[in-house]
Amino acid sequence: MSSDAAAPGTDTPLLLIVSSPSGAGKTTLTGRLLAREAGIRFSVSHTTRSPRATELNGREYHFVDRDAFEAMAARGAFVEWAEVHGNLYGTARAELARLPLPRAILFDIDHQGARQIKARIPDAVSVFILPPSMAELERRLRGRASDDEPTVQRRFRAARDEIAHYGQFDYVLVNQELDVATEQLVSVLRAEECRRRRAARHAEALLGERRGG
Repeated sequence: MSSDAAAPGTDTPLLLIVSSPSGAGKTTLTGRLLAREAGIRFSVSHTTRSPRATELNGREYHFVDRDAFEAMAARGAFVEWAEVHGNLYGTARAELARLPLPRAILFDIDHQGARQIKARIPDAVSVFILPPSMAELERRLRGRASDDEPTVQRRFRAARDEIAHYGQFDYVLVNQELDVATEQLVSVLRAEECRRRRAARHAEALLGERRGG
């Protein structure tokens, strides 16, 4: 399949949303998916939080100040946005329209953003990543060298509220074994590409060829 075009028989890319509480592994899993599957474009969100040492502006996020973010929100530049852990995050509408169209667009966003996108684009596919246990989630959060103790505590306290929203998602994966969870996420992508509604245009074109013959 072409690395820079939507799947045959479809007019638009598959929109794949991946969410999780902090520390459950969505960033690692989405990175693995991008490395495994050609033709997927990562949707780069805007955020008001400061970049971590390994992050680059325009790659992980578009880093902007709060005034710039709020100005974008006021003029309707975002398809979704929310405040998470004291910072603003949003997906610009331009991310969905940028050409050429890819096979899929991948969103790494929280449950608030996922709900907003699904409300506007019901065909979007959403996946929620769970940790194997709360103890393991806390261990992973503490393993982050970039987060101080108050940040770890705040993210851990927020995790239960985030997990409570798992029911709004189409798929729920438990990230206990990273390789297994990676295979499951890849399987979701491939299965959703085979949905009847996504192949309908191509099937009807084939039927038209047969009638014409």
